[in-house]
Amino acid sequence: MGGWRGWPRAGPCGPLQYALGGNPHHLETGEGSVEVRMSPRARLVAATLLLLVVPTTALAQSIVGILGIASEIAPIEKRLQESREVSVRGYVFRVGTLDGQQVVIGRSGAGKVNAAIITTLLIGQFNPSALLFSGTAGAVDPALNQGDVVIGATVAQHDVGLQTTDGVRRRGMRNAVTGDLDPLLVPAPEALLEVARRSASGLRLPPVRTADGRDHTPRIVEGVIVTGDVFLADIARRGALRDTLGATAIEMEGAAVVQTCRQFGVACLVIRSITDRADGQALISYEQFLATASENAAALVATIVANLREGVR
Repeated sequence: MGGWRGWPRAGPCGPLQYALGGNPHHLETGEGSVEVRMSPRARLVAATLLLLVVPTTALAQSIVGILGIASEIAPIEKRLQESREVSVRGYVFRVGTLDGQQVVIGRSGAGKVNAAIITTLLIGQFNPSALLFSGTAGAVDPALNQGDVVIGATVAQHDVGLQTTDGVRRRGMRNAVTGDLDPLLVPAPEALLEVARRSASGLRLPPVRTADGRDHTPRIVEGVIVTGDVFLADIARRGALRDTLGATAIEMEGAAVVQTCRQFGVACLVIRSITDRADGQALISYEQFLATASENAAALVATIVANLREGVR
């Protein structure tokens, strides 16, 4: 899985960071704070000792990160075994195992900023080998039905660019470190996508009674998942996203998570299940199919995690 990392990444946060740093260090005593300056040799010795005695996450078993909105990630949390909670700057992560694979689960708030925050904290604290986002979406592709699952072979932020009287002129985000412009349509890492394809091939999801009263056996498809800081309930806007971006489904976090993971060199894949058609009934349908869609997305994510434990072939 290490081969998935295409970007340089910062080291894990923790005591080792301070042992190797060049700044003065402070020790707390009963009389207050005492400044301690360490020579390069002393810092090297301290770092070596810390590697021997401090159980940092970087030295632990490979761990897979899973993120989602609280109500949508619940089916994954229920599957977690040997669970324990870890608090990071007020955010609670749940660490445990799924089918023998060590995982860490985090709850995101709605929207791109909340998603980027929780992703950054998870990467910095737990150093995951890969990250999956599990949740729900509105259908942009008219062929999709409630309960269908979309694998984000491509993601895009649909609300980024230049707004004019003619509409939005979209472009990719600029990398703040390198200055390079990311593509507007960001492809998933091929190795991780291949694991998702294998996982989907043998997965059967339970039938769903759709909003229009039909019995439907959910499908798993690949597509373009678009992200923006709005809950879409507009047929005209939905059609425009289909025409201009080839969008398959729409949601509010996925592409921001992918952008953050790309920045830190972590492979990421977004998995979404359909609740609504992003039309005038979207809010009603979302509430009606939230549980079903969350379960379907979680089923695929759990299968992907199990296959990750076997490695990439």
